[in-house]
Amino acid sequence: MPLSVTTPAEKMTGPYPRRWWALLVLCLSLLIVVMANTSLIVAAPDMTTDLGLSSSDLQWVIDGYTVPYAALMLVLGSIGDKYSRRGALVLGLLIFAGGSVIGGLVDQTALVITARAIMGVGAAVVMPATLSLLVAIFPRAERARAITAWSATSGLAIAAGPLAAGGLLENHAWGSTFLMNVPLAVVGVIGALLLVPPSKAEDMGGIDYIGGLLSIATVGSLVYATIEGPHFGWGTGPITAAVVAALGVPAFVAWELRHPHPMLNVRKFRQRPFSGSMLAVLFFFFGTFGSIYYATQFLQFVLGYNALDTGVRLLPLAGAVFVGAAVTGRLAPKLGVKPVVGTGMVIGTVGVFLLTRIDAGSTYTDFLAPLVMLGFAIGLSLSPATDTIMGSFPESELGVGGGANDTALELGASLGIAILGSLLATSYKDRLTDLAGGHLPAAAMDTAKDSVGGGLAVAEQIAKSPSGGAQQAQALVDAVHESFAHAIAHTSLIGGIIMAAGTMIVLAVLPGRKHKGNHAKEEPAVAADQAKEYADNVR
Repeated sequence: MPLSVTTPAEKMTGPYPRRWWALLVLCLSLLIVVMANTSLIVAAPDMTTDLGLSSSDLQWVIDGYTVPYAALMLVLGSIGDKYSRRGALVLGLLIFAGGSVIGGLVDQTALVITARAIMGVGAAVVMPATLSLLVAIFPRAERARAITAWSATSGLAIAAGPLAAGGLLENHAWGSTFLMNVPLAVVGVIGALLLVPPSKAEDMGGIDYIGGLLSIATVGSLVYATIEGPHFGWGTGPITAAVVAALGVPAFVAWELRHPHPMLNVRKFRQRPFSGSMLAVLFFFFGTFGSIYYATQFLQFVLGYNALDTGVRLLPLAGAVFVGAAVTGRLAPKLGVKPVVGTGMVIGTVGVFLLTRIDAGSTYTDFLAPLVMLGFAIGLSLSPATDTIMGSFPESELGVGGGANDTALELGASLGIAILGSLLATSYKDRLTDLAGGHLPAAAMDTAKDSVGGGLAVAEQIAKSPSGGAQQAQALVDAVHESFAHAIAHTSLIGGIIMAAGTMIVLAVLPGRKHKGNHAKEEPAVAADQAKEYADNVR
C-alpha cells in the first residue's frame, strides 16, 4: 500500500482501508478550529492587561473570528464540493496557521483582531470540509459511529482549549495560545495529504455565487448586529446590519427557489427531519455555549482560579461528552433521532436552569452538575442531529451539508454568547449600581460596571489608595461578586426558558420513528422540478 493516497473516494470500489486513520486527521482539524475559541476564554484576562483592551476591543478580539467563520461556511463548503474537499481542508489549515502566527507575534489590538479574522476564514474552510470528507469516506453502515466521534471532538475542544492555553500561560505570554495552533495545523496538513483520500462532487453544476453572496451578507450582518447592538448600543452600524439581515433572508430564499443549482436547496426545510435537526443544533448551542461562557468567567473572576485551574475544572464536561457520545451510539439506532435528541435537549435545559441557584457563596461544586449535564447533552444530541442533516444531502452536496450544519452550530453559539452575554452585562450593571452606586467616583463606577474584571481592578486600585483602604476595597469586591452571581442566575433563567421553548419546538418538528424516506434520494426529482421552474420563470 502506498504511503499517500491518490485515488478519489468516489472511485474506490470498496470502503477506504485507512478510513479510521483519516477520521483521526479530520477530528484533529476540527479540534484546532474549535479550540481557537475556547482557549481565548482563559487567555482574555492576560490579553486585556497587556494590550489595554476595552470591553469593545475584547469583544471583537473574540468575535473577529466568529463573524467570518459563521458567514463563509456555506459558500466555502460548496466551493470545496466543486473543486476538492481535501484541498479545501489543507488550504483552510494553512490559512488558519498563518493567522495564528500573526496573532502570536503582534502586539497591537487591530492586528490581533485582523489575525483572528484570518483564522476565522481558515476555520470556515476547514469545518465543512471535515464533515463532507467524513461522509464521503465512510460507508453508510459506519457513518453514524464516525459522526459520533466527530461530535465528541467538538465537546472535547471545549475543555481542551482552556486546559492547553492554561498550561501555556503558566510560563508564557498570551501569544503562545495562538502559536500552539501552528504545529497542530502542520500535523493536520501532513496527515491530510498522507491519509485522507481526495474527494469532490461528480457532475456538479455551476456554483451559485449570487446565492453565496446573499448568504454571506445575511449571516454576517445577523451575527454582527447581534454582537454589536446589545453590547455597545444600537447605532447606525448595528441597525444597518439588522436591516440587511432582515432583507437578506427573503432575498436569499427567493433567489434559491428559482435557481436551477441553488447554493442551498431551501426546500429541504419542508423535510421535518432536516429542519428539526437544524433547529436542534441552533437552540442547543445557543444555550450551552452561552452558559459555559459565563460559568467559566465565574470560575476565574469570582472563585479566583487561574487559567490552568479553570481548564482542569472543565474536564468533567469533556468526560461527560464522551459518555453521552457512547450512549447515543447505542440508543440512536434503537430509539431513533427524536427521543435521543429530545432527551439531550431536556438534560441540557435542566443544566442551564441549575445555574439559577448560583449566588455569591457558590463554589465549584455548584457548577459541577450543570457542566456534566451540558457535556452529556452535547454528546447525546449532536451526533444524531448532524447525521440526519448530512443524510439529507446527496453526495454532490456534502460540503454544503457540512456548511449548513456548522453554520447552525456556530450561529447558535454566537447568538448565545452575544444575547446571553448582553443580558448578563445588563443584569450585572443594574445590580452593582444598586449595591455600590454613590460610594464610588463616577469614572471608577463606570469602569466597575463595565465588567466583573473591571470591578475587581477598581477594587485593587482602592486598596492601594490612601483615601481608600482594604475595607472599602473588600466591600467593592463583595458587591462585584454578588452582582455577577446575581447576573448569572438571572441570565440562566432566561436562557433556560429559551432552551425549553426550543426543545418543545424541536420535538414538535422532528418526526417519530414511523417517518420513512432517505431525503438525499429525493434530490434528483427536486432538482428536476427546480430546473423546470427556472425555465418557466425565464420564459
